Amino acid sequence: MRSSIKILFLSLLTLTVAVSCKKTVKTEVREVDTYVADNYTKKEVDIEMRDGITLHTTIYSPKDTSKKYPIIMQRTPYSSQPYGEGNFRTKIGPNEHLMKEGNIIVYQDVRGRWLSEGHYENMRAYIPNKTSDEQVDESSDTYDTIEWLVNNVENNNGNVGIWGISYPGYYATYATVDAPPALKASSPQASIGDFFFDDFHHNGAYLLSYFRATSLFGTPRPNGDQPIDTAWYTLPNLPTEDQYQFFLDAGPLKNLDYFFEYETADTPTMRPEGVTDDFFWNELKEHPNYDAMWQSKGLIQHLKDVKSSVATMVVGGWFDAEDLYGPLETYKNIEKYNEDNYNTMVFGPWDHGGWARDKVRNVVGNYYFGDSISLFFQKEIETKFFNHFLKGEGDMDSGLPEAYVFDTGTKEWKKYDAWPPENAAKQTMYLSDDQELTSEPKEITGIQFVSNVKKPVPYSEDVKTVFTPRKYMTDDQRFAARRSDVLVFETDVMEEDLTLAGDILAHLKVATTGTAADWIVKVIDVPPADAETNEEMQDHLKMSNYHLMVRSEVLRGRFRNSFSDPEPFVPNQKTDVDIKLQDVFHTIKKGHKLQIQVQSTWFPLIDLNPQTYVDNIFKADESDFKTQTHTVFTDSNIEFTVLK
Repeated sequence: MRSSIKILFLSLLTLTVAVSCKKTVKTEVREVDTYVADNYTKKEVDIEMRDGITLHTTIYSPKDTSKKYPIIMQRTPYSSQPYGEGNFRTKIGPNEHLMKEGNIIVYQDVRGRWLSEGHYENMRAYIPNKTSDEQVDESSDTYDTIEWLVNNVENNNGNVGIWGISYPGYYATYATVDAPPALKASSPQASIGDFFFDDFHHNGAYLLSYFRATSLFGTPRPNGDQPIDTAWYTLPNLPTEDQYQFFLDAGPLKNLDYFFEYETADTPTMRPEGVTDDFFWNELKEHPNYDAMWQSKGLIQHLKDVKSSVATMVVGGWFDAEDLYGPLETYKNIEKYNEDNYNTMVFGPWDHGGWARDKVRNVVGNYYFGDSISLFFQKEIETKFFNHFLKGEGDMDSGLPEAYVFDTGTKEWKKYDAWPPENAAKQTMYLSDDQELTSEPKEITGIQFVSNVKKPVPYSEDVKTVFTPRKYMTDDQRFAARRSDVLVFETDVMEEDLTLAGDILAHLKVATTGTAADWIVKVIDVPPADAETNEEMQDHLKMSNYHLMVRSEVLRGRFRNSFSDPEPFVPNQKTDVDIKLQDVFHTIKKGHKLQIQVQSTWFPLIDLNPQTYVDNIFKADESDFKTQTHTVFTDSNIEFTVLK
């Protein structure tokens, strides 16, 4: 009886709590955005390529059939979902304006991904001068797709545009090579140009911070590579919230192989020893140098074949941690080889793909750049570009400048007829003793620091585990400046504005007690003590004397003379190491200071260098990792591109 009463009491108590909770919990009802479903019809088709393979393609066409529309398409390895009749995306097209103005919007699963047939190749090599229908690449697939669309989709006006961000941006660039006549406009955005310099590598250093993204590109499709409408890959699940300690404890890269073994009880791996089931991880491991494989996959070297009939607008973010090399080199090489082409660039204060978001306040990490910057881009730049070439005159006079660039120091847009601007010039500053950055060289001395492989310099002071890092690009670098293994060089307070506008070259003179080393250079803007703190700033930080990282880059020292043919350092021998930092557009304002930081570890943004030379760091042993003493000589200098 007592137990029955007890059960009854607990039941009533539970019911009471549940009822009371219901009274206090506010249910947020979100409106479902039905604009696309209300205004567009959706059709899924499988378009046959010249070799017989079909690519799954989703076509959104305006319900208003009283006029003809251009086609704007995106080719993607990330799925053209949602699949199935009656399932619509809530947003389509490059931006809301192009969606609501009316355009035929097309998404396509690239060869070997999702519901498309064929075999996927990560960064599929371009085949020039094709001699048969069996020779296919992303250029031919794009060509065949566009030809089918203009001949089979009702109410199209015969003009096609293509866009994409990140990997889809790579396909947008690829489309311009051997392009079909109907392709009139392409906007590669944050586009991959070469996987040895974008995303997974920076100047030969492996970006360990991209480790979790590996399986996204390297997991084979199941069931004999058959089309599939659900994700077949699983991202490595790190059993920690502290990636720094995890990778430090893991040791050499070869100890991470187990993340890429996809065997099950029913299907054990058949790979030979040392080779994993993930074909991309295998490529990374077996090709540590810029060899024929990586060179064949790069697209930059083929941009001389961009058709003059295609207008290009390359878009990027000054603080894009993933793809900054790609868009800059895409613009520069189209410009170099195709002088008569319509080719423009737009770079703003964004991280990866930030220009496509609809937030009013534009923030990267802790740093606030202003309001409605992305919204301005979408309405006044991107929409204007596509409308001009797909609906308008389509001539060289689009109303947009050659270079539409945002000064991340003064926080304002600028327009130029060329990039770098014609009034830009080189200015050299020297790494001098006593932590000085000077306009003239001083007495040559050597500054030493110990690079401890057990305590590498972190790239962020945050304790975290991320898919790919972004925030660090504007992080406060005071935490690094206060370490003994980070060298700091700083100007006096600026008496007038100094605008950096173009690339930066670091000419280091170094030595090491070992035979291998990485070299990292960071360019930093230090505002005054009375700088105001914005609301997005982390609680433990203030803008007062904030060390804003404007640009940073690494060079794996073995590649100082050649990315294809690495070589060790001679211990204690003074050696030239030149590092190209990607372009920047930033004004060091009057009252600020310009600072340079030099270090040798950057963990785990990049993997840990053993600091003793081995042929392949992916196969290094624990015993190869040695603490070394490095020297930076004060005849080292930084060559800036500045506005005059």
